[in-house]
Amino acid sequence: MALSVEEREHFLAEPLVAVLSVSVGSARGPVTAPVWYAYRPGGDVVLFTGRTSRKARLIQEAGRFTLTVQTTSPTYRYTAVEGRAAFVEVTPELVNEVAGRYLSAEKVAEYAAGVLAHGEELIGIRLRPERWNAADLGPSE
Repeated sequence: MALSVEEREHFLAEPLVAVLSVSVGSARGPVTAPVWYAYRPGGDVVLFTGRTSRKARLIQEAGRFTLTVQTTSPTYRYTAVEGRAAFVEVTPELVNEVAGRYLSAEKVAEYAAGVLAHGEELIGIRLRPERWNAADLGPSE
C-alpha cells in the first residue's frame, strides 16, 4: 500500500541507515553506499562525506542523487527520495544533527570532535526532495 505524504516523511525522519545511490553513467549501474543522514518532515535531507570521495564527485557531476530507507520488521516498508544536491559546509551543528540520530548523547560529542578534526576533508550535502517512492508491503490490519 502506498504511503501518504505524512507517512513517508515521518518514515524518512526515523533514524534509519539510508542507501545513497548516484548515477555513474550509462556504462555502469549507480554507485550505492550506506550513509547516516538527518531529515525533518517538509525539509531537506542532509549528510556529509569525504570531500574527494567518489560519492561526492559523482553527486557533483550528476547534480542529484537518491536515498532509500527500509525496514523489514514487522512488515516491509520503504521510502526512496530523489532530488537535486547542494554542497554545504560541514559545521558542528550538521555533525551533531546527523550523528545525534544514531549515537547516544555521550558518544555524539566524541564522534563530532573526531569528525570535525578532519573538517577540511569533509563536505556536507543537502538533498531537496523532488520525487518520492514509498510503500508499506505488509498485511493491512
